[in-house]
Amino acid sequence: MLTVMKKIILPALAVLTLSACEDPFNREGVGFTGIDGEPRTVSDVKGSVAFVPEATNVPAELAELPTIQVTSDKVEADKLAGVAIDNGGRSGANAVELTGSDTTMYLSTVNVNGTLYGVLRTSSNSTRVDNSIGTIFGSETERFTGCVPAGDVFGKGSSSRSSGFAVPLNCS
Repeated sequence: MLTVMKKIILPALAVLTLSACEDPFNREGVGFTGIDGEPRTVSDVKGSVAFVPEATNVPAELAELPTIQVTSDKVEADKLAGVAIDNGGRSGANAVELTGSDTTMYLSTVNVNGTLYGVLRTSSNSTRVDNSIGTIFGSETERFTGCVPAGDVFGKGSSSRSSGFAVPLNCS
C-alpha cells in the first residue's frame, strides 16, 4: 500500500511544487510553445524523467473485475458503507491487491442497493490500519478508481484504526 501511495503522492507533490514556481498564465517552456532554443517535450529536458511517475494501471485493473452486488435493508449512508466494506473483495478474483510495507490492502467496487462504492479494505476485519490511509484514499479516489467521489469516506473500525474504507462513486 505504501509503495502505491508513494507512486501517487510523490508525483502529485512534484507537480504542485513545480507549478508554484511559475505564473500559471505564462505558457512558455516545456510542453507549451517551445520558444526558440527551449525544449519542446519532457524528453528534451535533461533529468526530467525523475518527475514522470511509473505507469500504474490500478483503475484499469479494477475495471476488469466484476462489481460485487449486495442488497441490504439498511438505509443510513454510514451503514450502507459498512455493508460495502464487509463485502469488499479480498482476493485477486474480485479486488486489486495493493501491497505496501506493512499491510496488503484490497481495492474493489461494491454496489449496495444501487449505490456504487469504492472499497479499500484489509484481508480481515481483525487487521486494522491507520485512518490516515482512508483520508488519502478519499483524496485520491479518482486516481484509484477512475471515478469521482460522490460523498464522504466512511471507515469501519475505531477513531484511529479501521479495517476498511468506502466512498460512494460517481462514474458517469
